[in-house]
Amino acid sequence: MGNSQATPAYARSPRFVTASRAFSKQELDNLRALFASLAEQSQSSGRAISRKAFLEYYGVRGPLGERLFQLVTKESGGSDGVTLEDLIIAKVGTSALMRDSVQSISILATYGRGTRDEVDDFIYQLCDITGDGALTRFVFTLAFTSLVHARSDLESVLESIHETIFAENKEVGEGSDNKTFETFLNSAVFSKDAQGVLEKSMSLSDFRNWCTLLPSLRKFLGNLLMPPDSGRPGFEVPLLHYPENISTDSLLLNKEYAWHIAGGFAQHEVQEWKLLYHSSLHGQSFNTFLGKVTNGDAQTVLIVKDTEGSVYGGYASQPWERHSDFYGDMKTFLFKLYPQASIFRPTGANRNLQWCAINFSSENIPNGIGFGGQPHHFGLFLSANFDQGHSFTCSTFTSPPLSKTNRFRPEVIECWGIQMRGAQDEKSELVKGTVLERFKEDRNMLKLVGLANASE
Repeated sequence: MGNSQATPAYARSPRFVTASRAFSKQELDNLRALFASLAEQSQSSGRAISRKAFLEYYGVRGPLGERLFQLVTKESGGSDGVTLEDLIIAKVGTSALMRDSVQSISILATYGRGTRDEVDDFIYQLCDITGDGALTRFVFTLAFTSLVHARSDLESVLESIHETIFAENKEVGEGSDNKTFETFLNSAVFSKDAQGVLEKSMSLSDFRNWCTLLPSLRKFLGNLLMPPDSGRPGFEVPLLHYPENISTDSLLLNKEYAWHIAGGFAQHEVQEWKLLYHSSLHGQSFNTFLGKVTNGDAQTVLIVKDTEGSVYGGYASQPWERHSDFYGDMKTFLFKLYPQASIFRPTGANRNLQWCAINFSSENIPNGIGFGGQPHHFGLFLSANFDQGHSFTCSTFTSPPLSKTNRFRPEVIECWGIQMRGAQDEKSELVKGTVLERFKEDRNMLKLVGLANASE
């Protein structure tokens, strides 16, 4: 550890010396090699990395990329580009990858290996595109004596994220819709009075709460300086598979919503999601639903659109199987998609996570599927007839009612099976057939020997 090889010029910066001590000699050598390569592309005689080369390497588009460059070069001023000193200070902590909990993120701090508060402050500054210290929902400017809406910092950040993840990737971006990101802003709270601003702005506390509701946003912003080829958390979008005879307009799930929901998962592997059930295709039938999902993946995403137009659902980490009581594990969560996008993870207040009751005659065991809360007072519940449901405030997930009214009628119900692709799947790629087809076959074989429901 340490930086005995640092040049005398860099040694004059206490911040650089402190940052260098966070890396091994090999890691410092790798950073120097990266710097030399990018500086050569910048045609700067090895002095610095140009703005263009820096942004192209890390692949962050739009105003957010410009703001990232500005913060990374804060130490040197940025007139010549990113110096080796800038790069090493900015890279401190990016080797400590995000852990399974969304409460822990890889440290992306331009000011040394920071605490959680310091990291939050950095990401907050990163989203302040204009640098005026005010994060607002809207910005109004006076033009020809009329108020005109201009793009706010947060709108610019979300536009940059969409451009970075979707627009630049044709395969991922096909069928995507930037308007979906408006639902992310709808979940934000603005409680801070800012000088010179007509409306309230987002405080640091507001921002932290917003990132809790939108873990994909937090993952993305917390991993901007990770190597682009390392599968950066927050950058990957699930691959969606659905029948060719169904229009994307009739699907509740799109690429942006899938990216949002996947942020609540502990796993970071590339995922493939397959449409298992859609009420417009298969009929609004509980029995049909169970037949489709029990032959599919164990992990599922259930999405409901009610007659009021709200869209919400839950992630079930365990198969939908007949139980007389709650079951499931702490990976399960609830989410909202429209008109606000939010994720509500288990709090540990109880273990009432997942519910699947079939053909019970007791009034204490309502037939249907649900998440959280108590019988007859679930966080989300669909009756066995699939013709009605309810959603109440739920201590299991600290979630509000997901629907506008506690009682709702479902208009569309769809369910997606999730296949995680890790090291084991890479080996199975050699076997004939698609990943999803083989997973079905493997699961049916495991059922024969009684292993299908073994915990992972």
